[in-house]
Amino acid sequence: MGRVSEIREPRPRRRRLLRVVVGLLVLLSVIGYFAVQRASVGGGAPFCVASADASGRDGGSDKYEMSPEQAANAATIAAVGIAKGLPDRAVTIALATAMQESALRNLDHGDRDSLGLFQQRPSMGWGTPEQITDPVYSAAIFYDHLVDVPGYSRLPLTVAAQKVQRSGYPQAYAKHEPDATVLTAAFAGGGVLDCGGPAPTEPGDPEKVREGLVRIFGKDGMHTFGPEGGQGGQAGRNGGGGRVVQEPEVAMVEKKEAGEAATRRSRAMAHWAVANSRELGIARVSYDLRGWVAGKDRGRWQDKGGAGAKNGDADPYGAAPGEVRIFLAR
Repeated sequence: MGRVSEIREPRPRRRRLLRVVVGLLVLLSVIGYFAVQRASVGGGAPFCVASADASGRDGGSDKYEMSPEQAANAATIAAVGIAKGLPDRAVTIALATAMQESALRNLDHGDRDSLGLFQQRPSMGWGTPEQITDPVYSAAIFYDHLVDVPGYSRLPLTVAAQKVQRSGYPQAYAKHEPDATVLTAAFAGGGVLDCGGPAPTEPGDPEKVREGLVRIFGKDGMHTFGPEGGQGGQAGRNGGGGRVVQEPEVAMVEKKEAGEAATRRSRAMAHWAVANSRELGIARVSYDLRGWVAGKDRGRWQDKGGAGAKNGDADPYGAAPGEVRIFLAR
């Protein structure tokens, strides 16, 4: 009688299974590593998270996570609309449109000659390529076209956006409305934008910060000061409205009047600074008794205290009610 051969599982199959198991373990290790890095002080890859409700940002579902590039572009789109005095609905429509057209990235390419955040076309009269790839310009001209749409704020978002964009896929805007609403709340309402990651390693340029602020919000009340706190060496308020100074305080904009419009403007300015902190070398932002410090506190805004806050005056590293201050990396 012949020998009966032993049946064995083919070795290549075992090796494939082993590779799959090892691959999963490596993937879990990488995920765990980045989770720990994000939770640590000043570590991990840069990231930004918009929350519709600042008090519930730990457990709420109304959040939207972005790269610093996306956050900076979203902040600019929102800030331009707010500086124009437009309602939250206009900001939401603009953000949802840019999310669909470019994923909040300032693209140098697109369908035919489409460019920028909104994929606007020079051949269709939106401007020159240089203008369209300027986020401030592209957002401003989008809003200019939007406000010409009769009753745009009462229209469904897809209809309002389509009347401006003339897209081949008009229904695609709708899926971005929930996330765009979260972003609008973070920049203009009761939400917040947190940005984590390492602190800037290069000194910031106060004139570049000032230029960015002035282009969006205007130059009224904006001044340049020296390292000792500016004209006369005063580090506190000196009655000049807003001001931009060099180290340690780089930019401050003081709210001149109370009211919803002024509050939205100040909030937008503070969050614009946080979103652009890596690009502009911003190390610290203070707004209305709250503070954000690059590389600290997991990138979150923190409540600020101190005598300066209690008596209504701005201390060197905080802001009195209604004030925004921006400090550059040294």
